[in-house]
Amino acid sequence: MSIDLETAAKVAKLARIKVEEDALPALASEFNTILGFIEQLNEVDVAGVEPMTSVTPQRLKRREDVVTDGGMQDRILSNAPDAREGFFAVPKVVE
Repeated sequence: MSIDLETAAKVAKLARIKVEEDALPALASEFNTILGFIEQLNEVDVAGVEPMTSVTPQRLKRREDVVTDGGMQDRILSNAPDAREGFFAVPKVVE
């Protein structure tokens, strides 16, 4: 795929970047360089290669999922303007 001056101008307009007419050939050349690199990447055989999220294997620290605070339903609902049957009551917004 090759980018011409018209396409480079259109991309600049879509990106809302002001590019002077004399700078369009350099911009088109840069786009073509980028697309050439992408085409090189597409030639690499990655069959059987597992996806990575980092270059070094890492495991996130995990903690036990335990409720450490709770049992305050009455105190929390005491601030509610309208509470019914242990829940916050809100006005109906959908008909």
